[in-house]
Amino acid sequence: MSGLPADTRCIAHAVRSHRAIRNSMHCVLDVAFSEDRVNNAAQNFAILRRMTMNLLRQDRKAKVGLKIRRLKACMNDRYFAQLLGWQDP
Repeated sequence: MSGLPADTRCIAHAVRSHRAIRNSMHCVLDVAFSEDRVNNAAQNFAILRRMTMNLLRQDRKAKVGLKIRRLKACMNDRYFAQLLGWQDP
């Protein structure tokens, strides 16, 4: 599971450090964005999925379905930037 030596203190320190970073990030999200990780997570992801679908639907040149456009956006930075309006088509 890890390349760390079998030293309990070393492993415990690594785990605590990771948790501290993770918890501080979530704290910022909770405070700055009023994001409740548990109660609003499904709704937040639903909103992101709808935004993504709308961006993909705006591409009138692609003669493929939304699933292929989504995969293309994941694999092609230029296409992704075009969808977000960061560069001209």
